[in-house]
Amino acid sequence: MFQPETGELTGGCQCGAVRFHAKRLGRASICHCRMCQKAFGGFYGPLVTAFGVTWTRGQPTWFQSSNKVRRGFCAQCGTPLAYDFGASAIELAIGAFDNPELAPPTIQVNPDDKLSFTDGLVSLPTRQPGDNAKADEFLIDVVSYQHPDHDTEHWPPATGSTGSVP
Repeated sequence: MFQPETGELTGGCQCGAVRFHAKRLGRASICHCRMCQKAFGGFYGPLVTAFGVTWTRGQPTWFQSSNKVRRGFCAQCGTPLAYDFGASAIELAIGAFDNPELAPPTIQVNPDDKLSFTDGLVSLPTRQPGDNAKADEFLIDVVSYQHPDHDTEHWPPATGSTGSVP
């Protein structure tokens, strides 16, 4: 079981409506099942077993994705947050943690549903700053309205504050 040095296992959704805290983490995995692909809108679902989870702001909305599993997500912004299979722990989306580096995957599961191109992703070319002037121009003044990667007393900030949601 992984224990971070800081002890802070916090995270939440993109808009900040749902936040969580976990006491400790277990196994981190990448799930290739088709349900995870759809739930995450991605090629796989990165999940980590989390113990002692408390929802510190808001609550996820739950979707019963099978006869054995329900999945939690933010009803405001759609961020996938949790995978609950009825055990003493739930699985949390690794990318929803304030510091996803605390939960590096150690195993891949459900390989029969793995997309054929997944293993080759690491060999794709990487666009660097300066490679595409239009992309650089677009990115230069992007302002994120995403919740910051730490707990906040209030969110969103008052209108007119830095980072306020339009």
